[in-house]
Order: sequence, then structure tokens, then C-alpha cells
Amino acid sequence: MANKSVLKSSFFALALIPFSQQAYAQQCSINLNYGVIIDPKHIRIVDKAKTQVQINNATQLFIKGREIALSSEQQQLLTSFSVGIRQQVPEIVSIAIEGVDIGLKAVNEVVAGLTGENSASQQKVQAKFEELKWRIRARFNQSANNYYIAPQDLNNLDEMFTGEFEQEIEAMISTSIGTILEAVGQSILANDNSNEFDGETRITTFDKRLTTLSKGLELEVAERAKALDIKAENFCQQLTYLDQLETKLHQAIPALKEYNLIESSN
Repeated sequence: MANKSVLKSSFFALALIPFSQQAYAQQCSINLNYGVIIDPKHIRIVDKAKTQVQINNATQLFIKGREIALSSEQQQLLTSFSVGIRQQVPEIVSIAIEGVDIGLKAVNEVVAGLTGENSASQQKVQAKFEELKWRIRARFNQSANNYYIAPQDLNNLDEMFTGEFEQEIEAMISTSIGTILEAVGQSILANDNSNEFDGETRITTFDKRLTTLSKGLELEVAERAKALDIKAENFCQQLTYLDQLETKLHQAIPALKEYNLIESSN
């Protein structure tokens, strides 16, 4: 059936629309020089699986296991930095999941439109979507309010998604295509009555139906992707502010200068 390449390219284009929005990547030049582990009571800055800096309850500071006595001014800076880290690091996870969710929901709607809502094909695709989102959470080791972010260049957020997760999306779509086409093909053949012209007409109609579904969803997806782009840009701005706050923290607590977590060239 000639529709396979059309279906796959249409699905893949829909799924990747959120990741084609690259304005934020061009405006955001941020590096995380260390790993960051966050749980409800602690923030740990990690290098090669060893905790170098630990902040307890946003007020208590340890460097290489030794507590650092803090003045009220130093403690205030530490608290502000800790609150910022707790707010912004989980945003990486949120942006990743939302970006994938936008595209995959669009694909899911196409599948439902072609094979029927809650059809076996649609349910299989939905299950794969949920598995992929679980894999994204697992990448960040997210469990309840626990996060782990490895050292990385956040300027390449889009490359991270369209690299590692693009392969996941493509594999997921590829394995679903056969089932979807089989369901559509059976529908065509069931009404074909061995009339070749009718069969070709139905295939053409199917192509047009797919195109119409895709175009309608492209507009919806593009709007949501634009909103995500704004969210990612705001995330970048907040991290740039945190970098400036970290500089003040280093000036107030010289022992922390060795551990420059956030590096911004903005």
C-alpha cells in the first residue's frame, strides 16, 4: 500500500513540530558544569558521582562534607539561590515532557481519526506514547519531587530532544504504521467487492483524509509549540538570573567559587 511513506512522513512532521521551534536555543547559552540532585530537603552539586556541595533546607551549607558557618547575609543569598534552583531545574523536565506531548497528541488524534477513537490501533499508539513519556522522566531520574540533571549544555535542548528522543519517536511511529495501515486496509478491502477502481478511489480518499487531518492539526500544534517556545525562553532568562545570583553568592562565600554550577554567556 503506497500510503505508508505518506502516513509516516505526516506523522513524523506533526510529532517534531514542537522541536522545530529553535528561537530559544539561539538566545540561550547556558551550561550546567556539574550534576544537580534535588530532593525535598537537599540540593546536591555533584562531580563524577561525588557530592561536592550540599545545601540542606536552603539554609545550611556543606562543602566536601564540611559545614560552612554563614552570616545572615550569606544565608539569605544561599536561600535565594536554592529557591531558584528548585524552581528552574524541574522546568527542564517539564519542557521535555510538554514538547513531546504536544507532537504525540497530534499523532494520536490522526490515528484516532483514521482508525476510530479507542480502536485497537489507537490504544496501541497511546500506550507507546505513555511509555515514551515515562522514558523521558526516567532520563532525569524523576521520582515524586526528586530530580537529577547531568552536566550539559542547555543551548542544545532542541538537539537533545531531536537526537535521543527523535529516534524514540521514529521507532514508535514505525512500529505502529503496520497496525494502522492494516486496519485501514481491511476497511478498504471489506467494501471493495474486488472492484479495482473503487479500491483506488478509496485509497485516494484516504490520502486526502490524512492530508486534511494533518493540516488542521499543524495549526493547533504550531500554536502550542509557540507557547512552549516562550516558556523555554523564560526558563533561559531565569537561569541567566540565577547565574548572576550565583556570582554574588561566590563573592560572599569564596569557598564556593570552585564550584560554578551555572555558566551563562548572555
